[in-house]
Amino acid sequence: MEVDALLMAPPAEVARRADELAETGVDGLFTFEGPHDVFLPLALAASTGCDLYTNVAIAFPRSPMHLAHLAWDLSAQSGGRFALGLGTQIQAHVERRYGATWSSPVTRMAEWIAAIRAIAARWQEGEPLAFEGEHTRHTLMTPAFDPGPLPGGPPPIWLGALGPKMVRLATAQADGLLIHPFTSDRHLTEVTLPRIDAGLAEASRSSGDLTLVGQAIVACTSDADGQADLDLAARWMIGFYGSTPAYAAVLETEGRAHLHPELRRLSREGRWEEMAALIDDDLLDAVVLRGDPATVARRIRERYGERADRVALSTPGGIRDEDLAAVVAEVHR
Repeated sequence: MEVDALLMAPPAEVARRADELAETGVDGLFTFEGPHDVFLPLALAASTGCDLYTNVAIAFPRSPMHLAHLAWDLSAQSGGRFALGLGTQIQAHVERRYGATWSSPVTRMAEWIAAIRAIAARWQEGEPLAFEGEHTRHTLMTPAFDPGPLPGGPPPIWLGALGPKMVRLATAQADGLLIHPFTSDRHLTEVTLPRIDAGLAEASRSSGDLTLVGQAIVACTSDADGQADLDLAARWMIGFYGSTPAYAAVLETEGRAHLHPELRRLSREGRWEEMAALIDDDLLDAVVLRGDPATVARRIRERYGERADRVALSTPGGIRDEDLAAVVAEVHR
């Protein structure tokens, strides 16, 4: 199982930070839609030799053509080590933060994947570009805008999926599936993995046809005195995710369905600190992989060792490079 770390730093520091993370022995680096662009840091990290992916790039504010060009160039720059991780976000952010259109997210995402693949077939194989869907249309590609084929072929498309319909889409059409970091051992075993298995069977695909990226919220330190601060950051993240209707199923699995309405109310009122206080120790332990590097590595193997091809570590409170290196070494061992 390969271990991937979050690459997040101010733009002027990204290249240095990517080199530092590569020195810890991580296999891959990923970015997310945060305070900085999701693609630019990966261009600056291409020389590290690590695998690179967006985790995730929000699809709908960008046209399939934009996404195809970005993925193509990052794949070329990294020597074929880039994967395009896509996600939908929620309606409020798509419409009010990005100023984009929201409708039929599963149908629209299926079109985005198909359109990107049609564009890739034009560039890689010279196929005529003739994609016409309900939400997007791509029928023009003149030589001036064709980057030409990639030595290793088009970059894979990975899809962030949680609900049953998006999981079904990912298992049928994507090259990989990014399991949401807000999960627990029980939710993964009882809900997510059965959905993945059912989707693969329905699509007549095997597990080898789908790269499975497990993700986990991690609070890891070799300094016991610093554990409380990391736990607080993790509680905040659980509260944030738990306030979103799409993620309430995890709370339901853990017998905490009653928390969602209260977390949602507090989030609407901007009372973020109070949300973290609602996350008790049992829920923290159920969701978060926490403790010293050896303990966290053991928990990674327990949660994902039987199924995931790689695991992406979400570290809301940060992680020291020496602790990250110890986790990676222990997982690899």
